[in-house]
Amino acid sequence: MTARLLMVLSASILLTLGTMHLASTFWGTSFAPRDPALQVSMSRISPVLSEETTMWRCWMGFNASHSMGLILFGLIYGYLALAHDQLLFRSPFLLLAGLVMLACLIVVCRLYFFRGPLVGVSISFVFYVVSMALSRA
Repeated sequence: MTARLLMVLSASILLTLGTMHLASTFWGTSFAPRDPALQVSMSRISPVLSEETTMWRCWMGFNASHSMGLILFGLIYGYLALAHDQLLFRSPFLLLAGLVMLACLIVVCRLYFFRGPLVGVSISFVFYVVSMALSRA
């Protein structure tokens, strides 16, 4: 029971972070540059990869897809912990995939983000690892 609860808490943290990130991407100014001229410039300039988009549209898309990945992780692992805990805790593949995802998110947070997301993902990681350990006991 404790393993399930900790897994749900781990998943809930990512679901919450992803939902907040998605809302901030489309409804707010949290991800807008402090210099309005930069946003104007990003709206006019295309990446080398393709002239079919702009850097601003890429920026918005990257933020949206990042949010959706966090939400998907939270929904799937939370659902599995609540409805199919035997499947989750007996699957080395699912447990390893989630562990690697969280570890990689910690690295990304450390390299590219600020302290808030790093703390949230790190707490989620700790809950996940303890949940795994308890499920094996």
